[in-house]
Amino acid sequence: MSIVDRDAFAARTAVSRETLAAFDAYAALLTKWSRAINLVAPGTLDALWGRHFLDSAQVFELLPGPARHLADLGSGAGFPAIPLAIMARERAPDLTVTLVESDRRKAAFLETVIRDLGLSARVETARIESLAPLGADVLTARALAPLDRLATYAQRHLAPGGVAIFPKGKAWRDELAAAQAHATFTFAAHPSITDKAAVLLEIRDLSLAQ
Repeated sequence: MSIVDRDAFAARTAVSRETLAAFDAYAALLTKWSRAINLVAPGTLDALWGRHFLDSAQVFELLPGPARHLADLGSGAGFPAIPLAIMARERAPDLTVTLVESDRRKAAFLETVIRDLGLSARVETARIESLAPLGADVLTARALAPLDRLATYAQRHLAPGGVAIFPKGKAWRDELAAAQAHATFTFAAHPSITDKAAVLLEIRDLSLAQ
């Protein structure tokens, strides 16, 4: 991946000045909180705009038009949910975002970001398996679990007709084959703009084998 700085991010996403300022505020909070808790790998703080922000923002282009509820599982530092919520404020104002994060310190960070940036989002501090079904139109998860386990989560938390969008790395074909062994679904693999070996897997019509 080529180096992506703030200016390159702004050019690639065509976000407004106000939206870019929100990303600036998010970056500042990430840097501040990362001194106390492990939000992102220390070596990636200097690459926030490409490694995390642009990698998350590319998901926005795949969101279905009428979606009103996006749920992000295992949100951690907020990727991709916080960048999507920041962009939605201007481009999809009817979209609300639920971030699921069981670690209380990380959940506190996410709540701080949401409050300080005025985002249409909320945090569920619970384990994915025990949380009541969310009925989300769109489900995301980044670097959380293999696709076969994500399929189980999606079955629980997606609304009928919903879509899951999972960024996956170079082993995505192996994960896809493993998931297809116990679930049926349609999929599209969209090339990632931040890693030529990675894809965004768009999963629909999911049904787990009985």
